[in-house]
Amino acid sequence: MPTVASYCTTFLKPEMLHIYRQITGLRAWQTFVITKERKCEDLYPMPDGAVELAPAVRSNFIRRFWLKYIKREPPIVYRGEYGVLAKILERRHADVLHVYFGHTGVHLLPFLKRWPGPSVVSFHGMDVQARAHDPSYEPRLRELLQTTTLVLARSNSLLDRLRELGCPESKLRVNRTGIPMDQFTKIARIAPADGSWRFVQACRLIEKKGLDDALHAFARFVKINPTAHFTIAGEGPLLDPLTKLRDELGLANNVTFAGFLKGGALCQLYHESHLFIHPSRITEDGNQEGIPNAMLEAMATGLPVIATLHGGIPEAVRNGVTGLLVPERDVDGLFDSMLKLTGGLWPTMSEAAAADVREQFESTAQIAKLEAVYDDAMRLVTPAR
Repeated sequence: MPTVASYCTTFLKPEMLHIYRQITGLRAWQTFVITKERKCEDLYPMPDGAVELAPAVRSNFIRRFWLKYIKREPPIVYRGEYGVLAKILERRHADVLHVYFGHTGVHLLPFLKRWPGPSVVSFHGMDVQARAHDPSYEPRLRELLQTTTLVLARSNSLLDRLRELGCPESKLRVNRTGIPMDQFTKIARIAPADGSWRFVQACRLIEKKGLDDALHAFARFVKINPTAHFTIAGEGPLLDPLTKLRDELGLANNVTFAGFLKGGALCQLYHESHLFIHPSRITEDGNQEGIPNAMLEAMATGLPVIATLHGGIPEAVRNGVTGLLVPERDVDGLFDSMLKLTGGLWPTMSEAAAADVREQFESTAQIAKLEAVYDDAMRLVTPAR
């Protein structure tokens, strides 16, 4: 059975469940993880020996000076990281190296240019944008796209951005998020007769999720349906500002911040809800969504979506069929969508949302497509080795 080395700088942050599912879901390939930092082991357990910590290297001062100032080698070489990574891949007989996140691929570019094996780099959203604080990032990103064997993106909108950066069409592949449908079962719901609609948004509490827009729109909905409730599940730096906004809007009794919820608890929240809201937007630094995982999980349980025409969202939500989509930052549009869905569209869209996700994002099928990418990468490089 061939082996893929899955490289992730931090394995794993709480919001990276989709990566864990992908890595642990492989069937035709075996894998091990290379990481600099192991986190959330209780959330993301791995078999013994499946995670390799790449230790920091204290290189000889003279050798480091020679490599840095005489040979003009990049930091990944003179700091010793190149040698550590090369030895791990050789010892574990890796056939393919899969680098998660484009910025990590940029960091590893000097390694990828020298390593003779096939590499795959996957892009997830913010890693496709230029960085004002680092003018060298985009040129190196463009070079990475020419260097790595294959390039993965979570949505067609990200593929378009990678094309703009000069990635050869022959290298591009879509890497859809796989959702384990048995963990997010569809249930039958009844529309509340008294207006007690239950809205939910699950995400990191950061700007691009549009949570302030969601709160403003929901505040208008509550004036018509005073017993409606909105639960926001997640953690992040905007918790305090969003809590303050909730209270300023008079929603203290209508909005709950539930914190980060694990799979079972999150699914239970979806089962208790009627609508999923996710008004994503592009931030000033160009950060955008691929296709939000929580949105797909919610749809799998039968929640129709109110969201924005942003990033990869329109690839998963059929406007007018499985949900309603409005322009970014359109609070009026979000409010109108709440009225339309709760006014009669909700039952049919609930059924369609669950059916669409099962057809397009079922986990086993997406894992098979990823393994086919690994097969392609090995086939493209192996004859030249």
